[in-house]
Amino acid sequence: MKLKAFSFALLIALFATGAAQSFAQSPDDENVRGSFLTTRPKTADKPTKSSTSTRRSRRRPTAATAKTSTTTTTTASSIETSPGKTTEKTEGDTVKKPAAGQRIGVGLTLFIRDSNGLAVRVDPNHDFHKGDRVRVLLETNVDGHLYIFNTTDGGDPVMIYPDVQLDEAGNFIQAHVPFEIPSSLASDERLRWFRFDEHAGAERLYFVFTREPLPEIPIEDDLVKYCGENKATCAWHPTAALWTRLQKELNAVKAAKPEGYGRAQTAGEREAATRGIGLARDDPEPSLVMMNASSASGLLITFLEMVHK
Repeated sequence: MKLKAFSFALLIALFATGAAQSFAQSPDDENVRGSFLTTRPKTADKPTKSSTSTRRSRRRPTAATAKTSTTTTTTASSIETSPGKTTEKTEGDTVKKPAAGQRIGVGLTLFIRDSNGLAVRVDPNHDFHKGDRVRVLLETNVDGHLYIFNTTDGGDPVMIYPDVQLDEAGNFIQAHVPFEIPSSLASDERLRWFRFDEHAGAERLYFVFTREPLPEIPIEDDLVKYCGENKATCAWHPTAALWTRLQKELNAVKAAKPEGYGRAQTAGEREAATRGIGLARDDPEPSLVMMNASSASGLLITFLEMVHK
């Protein structure tokens, strides 16, 4: 994670489409949140002795690992094992069917570091000040690939995840296994949070989640090859055509009313994020839930906008 790109003193506001959301309670609100949460398993997996609190590879699972791995969701999706071929994930002796026809959903929770060093849910419209630190927890309802881009003052986007220095340059995310950015496992405390400073500016974090990898964007070995020896300063930028196509997807997302602010992150949430354990239905819900309007779409994009006052 290139934390230096996010040292800012900002007011954060969430946009789930090209315009601000009113977040008034509606039938769609319950439909979005309910559809997202019902795909969580009833109970979460228990940690095993082999589970360790270290950042792990997020490369695409091979056919062998997909067959033997234990998943944490009642909803399955196909995994690409080679061009044009897919395989089904299994759980024990139970073969799980691909999640055909399921709308893609993404849950986001913004945490702020309180005076005791704890992560506490915070309203994106909270007034932030110099020295405040925040972290984003992301959860999806299907397996897929996560890309995160940053723009500054409406400038050109730069990809900040996948990162050649993290997760073996992979970006594969399992359904309902939370992903945090920055990582709370970073060796340096300063790198575990986005830190707000005195510099004015307008920043956006774009979260792009897809069922299958986007062929135009390098990941894994392709990203390693692209960066070469410049791992510490490597920056990949999407083409104007690709960025325009991604922007159009912003208009196809529905958002549920935000909730749950002020509560501290639970031990279960943190353990899930750091040890690759899935969240269960009785775990806290994401503060914000976005879902595609159509099940035919294989991509969801949303963003957090951060504006300095």
